[in-house]
Amino acid sequence: MIRFLEPWWLLAVLPVLALAGLYTWRQFRKRTYAMRFTNVDLLRTLAPKGLGWRKHISAAAFLLSLLTLGAALARPSVDKEEPLERATVMLAIDVSLSMEADDVAPNRIEAAQEAAKAFVSELPPTYNLGLVSFAKAANVLVSPTKDRSDVLSAIDGLTLAEATATGEAVFTSLDAIRSVPADGADGAPPARIVLLSDGYRTSGRSIEDAATAAAQANVPVSTIAFGTDTGVVDIRGALQRVPVDRLSLQQLAENTKGYFYEAASVSELKQVYEDMGSSIGHRVEPREVTQWYAGLALLLGLAAAGLSLIWTSRLP
Repeated sequence: MIRFLEPWWLLAVLPVLALAGLYTWRQFRKRTYAMRFTNVDLLRTLAPKGLGWRKHISAAAFLLSLLTLGAALARPSVDKEEPLERATVMLAIDVSLSMEADDVAPNRIEAAQEAAKAFVSELPPTYNLGLVSFAKAANVLVSPTKDRSDVLSAIDGLTLAEATATGEAVFTSLDAIRSVPADGADGAPPARIVLLSDGYRTSGRSIEDAATAAAQANVPVSTIAFGTDTGVVDIRGALQRVPVDRLSLQQLAENTKGYFYEAASVSELKQVYEDMGSSIGHRVEPREVTQWYAGLALLLGLAAAGLSLIWTSRLP
């Protein structure tokens, strides 16, 4: 279907239509004048045989070329469906104070940041990627996007805070996934949540409720545990043990059909997205075809000129 991006320019065809009307009027006027000359035999003697209907072909081609040029000014376009990849991964990173423990070199939070950045670099560029950080509450730092630079900057800028709301991280990630536009595709986008944490929930909704919500949304949660059972952290001048809650993280992954890891390597992280399906939606975008109109106008103009030269030895 042809539509025009700047339809007001179609007014340019009005002078061409007026010229076509004038040409038609002139032809009828000539015919009327000829009928007044009653001595037909004498007329044939005085006037040589004309071109007949052929004389109108070059004129018609010339007028059509002008009409096409006028339409080209309005920027004609055709609608084209552009595929859009909707598969989405949400990274949820624990920024609780326990992530400052140095039982994982150089410490848990920096190890998590490095693993997250390695994951970002390996993720297919067609996938949407978002980032959630969580401590006492969970916050979307970057909504799902294909722009990796924003995600990498946000990972580098993570700061620690008190408490651990693991369940809230999952619920917040699910909300971010629902925000991905449908773009003509049916259903929710295929999605995964990758949660990097040292475990024990101390705030917000339970991990069990979060697992149920993720399973109902068909969004697997892969969890990566950072730390050891001997980890300690200095909180307000007192050393506190911060062992890893492997059991909760493992159950969260199993209940949502995700993966559980105790060590994060790029090869392991690839498993999170290798089984991801893709959902190709379609966004209708106008594709301008002005050059085709200009080319057609040129051909019509050349045809008008060529025929006129052949039949009358002059340009129209």
